[in-house]
Amino acid sequence: MDYRLINIGFGNAIVAGRVIAVVNPKSSPMKKLRDEARDQKRLVDVTEGRRTRSIIVTDSNHVILSAVQTETISHRFSAASTPEPVDPEGEQK
Repeated sequence: MDYRLINIGFGNAIVAGRVIAVVNPKSSPMKKLRDEARDQKRLVDVTEGRRTRSIIVTDSNHVILSAVQTETISHRFSAASTPEPVDPEGEQK
């Protein structure tokens, strides 16, 4: 499992390996997903009162609201998946 942390805004981070999807919150199905998660106490709001710009779904079926753009979070995932350089002696730099 990938235990790297991904920043989702305002000092909050999630474990990269637990994320299933990062989606845009504007569609009707995503609004329904957010409402159902709120009713079932599975919603985590880390927007600090700002507008929700992305919804993150985890493997534990929790729904996380973030004020960071979906594209920005996706780029952070791709940057986190890039392997760190290894020197010839086998030590990570």
